[in-house]
Amino acid sequence: MSAVEAETAAAILTIDLPAIVANWRTLSARHPAGPVAGVVKADAYGLGATLVAPALHEAGCRHFFTAHLEEALAIRPLLPDAVLGVLNGLIAGTEAIHRVQSIIPVLGSLPEIALWRAEAARAGASLPAILHIDTGMSRLGLTEAEVAALAADPALLAGITLRYVMTHLVSAESADDPLNEHQRARFAALAARLPPAPRSIANSSGIFLGPRFASDLARPGAALYGINPVPDQPNPMRPVVRLTARVLSLRALEPGESVGYNATWRAARGSRIATIAVGYADGWPRRLSNRGAAIFDGRRLPLVGRVSMDLTTYDATDHPGLRPGDWLELIGPAQPLAAVAEAAETNEYEILTALGPRYHRVVVAA
Repeated sequence: MSAVEAETAAAILTIDLPAIVANWRTLSARHPAGPVAGVVKADAYGLGATLVAPALHEAGCRHFFTAHLEEALAIRPLLPDAVLGVLNGLIAGTEAIHRVQSIIPVLGSLPEIALWRAEAARAGASLPAILHIDTGMSRLGLTEAEVAALAADPALLAGITLRYVMTHLVSAESADDPLNEHQRARFAALAARLPPAPRSIANSSGIFLGPRFASDLARPGAALYGINPVPDQPNPMRPVVRLTARVLSLRALEPGESVGYNATWRAARGSRIATIAVGYADGWPRRLSNRGAAIFDGRRLPLVGRVSMDLTTYDATDHPGLRPGDWLELIGPAQPLAAVAEAAETNEYEILTALGPRYHRVVVAA
């Protein structure tokens, strides 16, 4: 960050690419059965897929997944030799784009398979695909009846080369949940009815369920970005983001005076209120109103009043050394992402992916 940018930035989001790469290597070491993909959907969980994907590729990652075709198209020029799959399936009319750009659709229904089969016939070539079997998520994926139809009529897969058969775990972060073993067994049984193909089962948390959940390809997302894949244990992943905000002003309040919209907080004593230029337009959850915090010099400043669109206020009464221009930590070593999510009564995924474009972004590249 240049000196001018440092002087003018109201809030800084620091993204640590080496930490993301280190997390991928940690996950790869825990999954020796096969390669570990990089899930870079939702713009790499809000951190920038055009930054994250090349860093992972340079480290040796060769499989990537997005949610939408548009996301895959944005990074395809940066990853010309990578296997690039689209998790949300094949939308009619996009078949030729997938084929020409060598983007692999994840097919989750018989109609999607029919679209891809027809594209293969038009191209006069066999086309790669990943089949998604639903084993309990009940969102996307082939039903048991559709798997039975494919088993009964192999011609339904004519012209399609199965790169992988996959499923998605429902409760992998809860190691003792019987759903995990139920899904593993069901996936094994249903995949066995299809033509032989490599299999993919583990997401971030699934990698930590042990060798029974190992397969030919793991597909972590959240853990790459520092989110704990084993919530009941210390986080084995490195944090990858830090968010700080400059104090714009400090205001003295008399006892009984209020702060923010609808006067939801009133000073019980003479108070000093610090205001920062971060609000719900920046992805700072409104749910943090009167319950969140910031950190200064290792100590907590309670969030007081409502989080508004552009501004948030903190009680700095017990921080007499705080001055306008000082920086508050919103996410960082003293207040991890998990603590923010807990205070907002949501998960870390939502906090991370909501961080908006108005932050000045600093990328740590080495």
